[in-house]
Amino acid sequence: MTSTKPVITNEKTPKEKKPKTAHPSLGALDKAQAVLAVWTERCKPVDVCRQFQINWMTFSQWQRRALEGMLQALESRANLARGEALSPRLRLLLQRQVGRNHLSRLSGRLAALQQNKIANPPVAAAKTP
Repeated sequence: MTSTKPVITNEKTPKEKKPKTAHPSLGALDKAQAVLAVWTERCKPVDVCRQFQINWMTFSQWQRRALEGMLQALESRANLARGEALSPRLRLLLQRQVGRNHLSRLSGRLAALQQNKIANPPVAAAKTP
């Protein structure tokens, strides 16, 4: 008697990659309307993402940029004319730079303390029996 078992191979068929669809370039007006539709609860974020064929991260960036733009637009014109008001991005960059300078000073101080500790080891107290 011969066996009629099917031959099973462990070879996987390569999956076809979906071609990336080119997203139409969206203008600022389209993006603003999408963000405002979510903020006024006319649409859900998932609906906007489907409609514009974008992912959540892209929509999240639109919201963040819209909020930054509103805050900058509502800043006092007197402050803007004198140059006192910094853009949120520039303010963040400056804060990071100050933080880096502070960390580099702390690192330098730590290195100096460690060198001092190596050069002048602490004197061990004499043990009394």
